[in-house]
Amino acid sequence: MHEPVQHPGGTLSMQMPMTPQANVTAMMMPQDEHDGLRAGMYGLLSGLLAAPPSAQLLGVLEAIKDAAPVADDLATAWRLLKVAARDSNAEALGDEYHNLFIGIGRGELVPYASWYLTGFLTDRPLAYLRRDLALLGIERQPGSSDPEDHAATLCESMRVIITAEDIGFSRQRHFFLDHIVTWMPVFFQDLQQAQAACLYAAVGGLGEAFLRFEGRYFELEE
Repeated sequence: MHEPVQHPGGTLSMQMPMTPQANVTAMMMPQDEHDGLRAGMYGLLSGLLAAPPSAQLLGVLEAIKDAAPVADDLATAWRLLKVAARDSNAEALGDEYHNLFIGIGRGELVPYASWYLTGFLTDRPLAYLRRDLALLGIERQPGSSDPEDHAATLCESMRVIITAEDIGFSRQRHFFLDHIVTWMPVFFQDLQQAQAACLYAAVGGLGEAFLRFEGRYFELEE
């Protein structure tokens, strides 16, 4: 499993994920509340990509409240995830996760930035990522052996960056542009099309929609 990264300022607790209602009104929120919602979304995606969801998390996803009807892809993605969670069970999701990301030798998808960007594992994108994480003062938890460019770990890294008081907006934006948007939208698209994906097809839809939201946010805040 993929251990979370940490910032020297201390372990940062998981925020509540961004709901459809929050997305509709996000740009009117105070900055700290908006950032908390964004961090919560990255935390949720990280958890779902690091391991199959527990029965408890499935219950949380099933309880997502729908927003009033809006023409918004993120709100639609939330609704689809809620339906997928309702139709899933934790035991079957263990097999789904294994087939997608682990497999015998390898899973249907290889959720690493280096693989998507170069076709090789532990290649130059990982070296650049490690350099930038070090500059931000972010390190892996002790005992973790997985490369930091796993999709789950990158989402967790982004969550830590957003919630760290000593990391400003400009560095947050650069990390997103350099290490997230360069490959993860394609990964989420592949996840939606993967043969083994049921619940995780909805996870892919949510991830893709959220990264579009993030891209618009960073453009507006330039």
